[in-house]
Amino acid sequence: MTLAAHHRGHLAMLTFSALVAGSFSLGRLAAPLIDPVALTVPRFALAGALVGAAAFAGGKVTRAAFRAPWRYILLGGLMAAYFVLMFEGLKTAAAVSAAAVFTLTPLMAAGFGWLTLRQHLTPRMGGALLLGALGAAWVIFRGDISALLRLEIGRGEVIYFWGCAAHALYAPLVRKWNRGEAPVVFTFGMMVAGFLLLLGYGGREVLETDWAALPAIVWICLIYVAIAATALTFVALQYAALRLPAAKVMAYTYLVPSWVILWEIALGHELPPAITLLGVVLTIAALLLLLKNEPARAV
Repeated sequence: MTLAAHHRGHLAMLTFSALVAGSFSLGRLAAPLIDPVALTVPRFALAGALVGAAAFAGGKVTRAAFRAPWRYILLGGLMAAYFVLMFEGLKTAAAVSAAAVFTLTPLMAAGFGWLTLRQHLTPRMGGALLLGALGAAWVIFRGDISALLRLEIGRGEVIYFWGCAAHALYAPLVRKWNRGEAPVVFTFGMMVAGFLLLLGYGGREVLETDWAALPAIVWICLIYVAIAATALTFVALQYAALRLPAAKVMAYTYLVPSWVILWEIALGHELPPAITLLGVVLTIAALLLLLKNEPARAV
């Protein structure tokens, strides 16, 4: 692996974190207005069409790319579950709080990275992941120590946590199962599989949705998440996953709460209590520790 490839992986994940953040603020507005499955089906369809067009235009789609289609089915299922659970959770969870749950993904990704790829963490990287998890917990419990001790977690945060677990498993499996396919081709295969799985599971919800009567914010959210927070981020995630250890790939999720706060300011929403910003600071510190040039050992 060259140094240039290493840095391109980091740049891809920086873009990933900035784009993902917008889906929390916009999703929080749209989630109560539409069934999460009904929203996710057209999201996969539109994003898959865009990625597929890019893959075919680049001449990278070959018959060999679709060997072992079970890979795309399993990966598509993981990401479909992530997005459905995300929008279900955002019905009640605040945008910043949900983004904090998302920052637990690196810790889970490290565990899955060890289970699937035997990627080991250095003590510093392990400490950084724990620091980030502490920062996330501080935001999730809104800086209330008594709530933390009583484990008072909102229903939306719990639902979204399981979606994040699916997301965390996705990152190392991309690296394990990729057989040389270009990121855009691998993304396309996963999106087609995810779309078909979602359509089979929630086709009724799609048909029963009164699309013409939906408020404008739902359409804005749908277009944004399909193009920016799905098509582009999937390519960025898979590009980085082929060049960086799973824990470092997901380390950039620690930036998401900070990006979400900027989104909330831009949309004129109420900011979280100042005490919760300590948790955001801790997540940024965890990111800086993880980005030091000390790659995980592999055996």
